[in-house]
Amino acid sequence: MDQDLHGASSNLIRFLFALVLALIFAPAQAISVSERLQEFVGAGTGNDGILPPDQAFPLSAEAEAAGVKLTWDIQDGYYLYRDKFTFTVVEGNAAIDSATLSLPQGEVKEDEAFGRVEVYFGALTVQVPLIRHVGGEIPVRLRVGFQGCKDKSVCYPPQIQEVAIRLPPGSSVSQPPAGGIAEAAKSSSFGSLVGLKGAGFLANLIAFFGFGILLSLTPCIFPMVPILSGIIIGHGEPVSRGRGFTLSLAYVAAMAATYAILGMFAGMTRFNLQAAAQAPWVIVLFSGVFLLLALSMFGLFRLQVPTRVQSWLSHLTHHQRRGSLRGVAVMGALSALIVGPCVAPPLAAALVYITQTGDAAFGGAALFALGIGMGIPLLVLGASAGYLLPRAGYWMESVRRACGFVMLGVVVWFLSRIIPGPLTLLLWGVLFLLAAMFMGALDPLEGNLSWRRTGKGLGLAFLVYGATLLVGAASGGDDPLRPLAPLTGARGADHAAPLPFKRISTLAGLQVELDRARNQGRAVMLDFYADWCITCKELERETFPDPRVHARLQDVVLLQVDVTGYTGADQQLLDEFSLYGPPAILFFDAEAGELQQQRVGEFLDADQFVAHLERVIRS
Repeated sequence: MDQDLHGASSNLIRFLFALVLALIFAPAQAISVSERLQEFVGAGTGNDGILPPDQAFPLSAEAEAAGVKLTWDIQDGYYLYRDKFTFTVVEGNAAIDSATLSLPQGEVKEDEAFGRVEVYFGALTVQVPLIRHVGGEIPVRLRVGFQGCKDKSVCYPPQIQEVAIRLPPGSSVSQPPAGGIAEAAKSSSFGSLVGLKGAGFLANLIAFFGFGILLSLTPCIFPMVPILSGIIIGHGEPVSRGRGFTLSLAYVAAMAATYAILGMFAGMTRFNLQAAAQAPWVIVLFSGVFLLLALSMFGLFRLQVPTRVQSWLSHLTHHQRRGSLRGVAVMGALSALIVGPCVAPPLAAALVYITQTGDAAFGGAALFALGIGMGIPLLVLGASAGYLLPRAGYWMESVRRACGFVMLGVVVWFLSRIIPGPLTLLLWGVLFLLAAMFMGALDPLEGNLSWRRTGKGLGLAFLVYGATLLVGAASGGDDPLRPLAPLTGARGADHAAPLPFKRISTLAGLQVELDRARNQGRAVMLDFYADWCITCKELERETFPDPRVHARLQDVVLLQVDVTGYTGADQQLLDEFSLYGPPAILFFDAEAGELQQQRVGEFLDADQFVAHLERVIRS
């Protein structure tokens, strides 16, 4: 009791002294009383004057004729990530018009751990367009997700806020026209594509068109050739080049439209791969799917529609009137289903990409462009009136194998989130060595063709790089760009292995570890970490591996809480210590009492952290 009274009186004296200083010096320095108090008193609170998220990023909403205007008043020294925003209507007869929703450009922030990221400083305004389903005044509840950090300090977990507004009656918000789904798509979604001038949109369409051309070079296109040939010349009557091209264009357009429907559904799902991929079971599931798709590209098994379905589709196509545009279009759509399993691997990757955009119009346009690219050889075939037929060859198999290696690379990329760095490096090394073998790096060079020499040279480069990755993995390396860092000292002078943290997931589990350390008479260091915390990555890469840090923590129990998923248990642990998010490093003495004055909530390099550990030891 005496100790509590003493602490309370000390805090009161501290507060009064801060108030006097603020009143005296504030006019001269143009700093408010509240800022002086926060700066002076906040240092000992354990949060280092860090604002709670609702104060760091206060959000306001205003209903407008075209939707909702959201405004964030981002405080100085804080920022929001551009790619972390989500918007969902949870209540009300309205929907978000994702086709016209766009975020303003942010400031580029380069980070060694995360690469190029866009962030917002200062004031941020986002217009969220809504499509109303009924007239009159509409109450709408909007759920908004965002995430940010304090520069060089704490990173907040993903934030979710709900705002309630009322759309005014008679507003000009887009309404579904009376013409039905097709007219609605034309006026609200596809109509907006005409006004899009962003290079990103056009570049994406060009890229998908290019991917379609690459797919047309694989054997997947072969089943369509006899179908189209039978349409053009199967009835025995001569067909002009113009007529042949028109028929093939109808065929390809219908096929592309079928893929476009898949793209629209993928865009409407708005699946957040980044958020879902935090769960290990999701990562393993995706990895397994892409592994199977990769193996199919190498010919270990075939992905195809069941025989009964193929027979039914074939029977249906033969009953279409040959030479008619309608019949050709029907067979083009059915052909897309027939060859769908063959193009499943790259198509799955495309759909995963589209789902992250949450844009149905873009998804449809992108896969339509991919379908047109796939149909280029068929258009050439039609324009030649059947005289030109693609010949199978090794080069077509090579394209398919290349797609298989891309799929294997996706597998390694997924698994890198849950397996140790050296094991990831090992998998990359094996992948490059396999690619080198398939490119004939160790095979004798036959002939004097330049493309064979180029392929062999590239294969030898893959061979050397793959072997280097294996050596780096064996030496404990984890960076594909610097695989030999542990051998060359590129990671820094005399860097040691990472700190051997023990992961804690619940408050009860933490209490068990604290009790065990107290019984052993040992101090404890508790680290709060998250994959989306830039400062955490910097500490993990630059500070913790230093051998001086290891030496001073040799007799300290090292615990770590991973709040990447921000589960209920994670939030409970953060709330227990009045933390808003990582980074946060807490220290406990041999009696399991926290040394609150020694908390670390920002990046410290090895020298600074070692000095801080010395102060902790003296505490």
